[in-house]
Amino acid sequence: MATTTTLYRFQIELSDIQRAVYETLDFRVAQHPSEHMPYLLTRVLAYILNTQEGLAFSATGLHDPDTAAISIIDSFGGFKLIIEIGSPSARKLHKATKISKGVKVYTYKTPERFMSELQEEKIHRGDEIEFYSFSAEFLEELALVIKRDNRWSVLVDDGVVTIQVAEQSISGDLSTHRHS
Repeated sequence: MATTTTLYRFQIELSDIQRAVYETLDFRVAQHPSEHMPYLLTRVLAYILNTQEGLAFSATGLHDPDTAAISIIDSFGGFKLIIEIGSPSARKLHKATKISKGVKVYTYKTPERFMSELQEEKIHRGDEIEFYSFSAEFLEELALVIKRDNRWSVLVDDGVVTIQVAEQSISGDLSTHRHS
């Protein structure tokens, strides 16, 4: 029996203090049958944390491993921003930095191991890539409250993401990492 895609709706009241972004977001995300919940939640959080005009999830989803998870296409048909999730290969990051003005990676995996693997590789403009991670505990707590229809209040302040879901408040650090 084949598993099917699951569609989630997110209605977000966002307050991002450092970026001075205060918006109401309403979007849907399809969870591919092979996509684990930590990956989905990291993808959703990366979208929320980078919300701006033109930001879009990949049209092909996880079906095309060469396509960025989230991106903004600039007015010339190139990329203004590429966001990758998990632990993309050095080859994929090398390609992304060549075609995009900005590249960010959000991971839910052990960032130290991932970053040390990348140290061994030559990545074009690798020092310009922004790396972020969420703790497994934070994502596990979120996984317990996710529904098909989600209404969250998200506060981003000083490297901490706090999500209010009904009466429950879940907080986690948005850790930053450097590639040298």
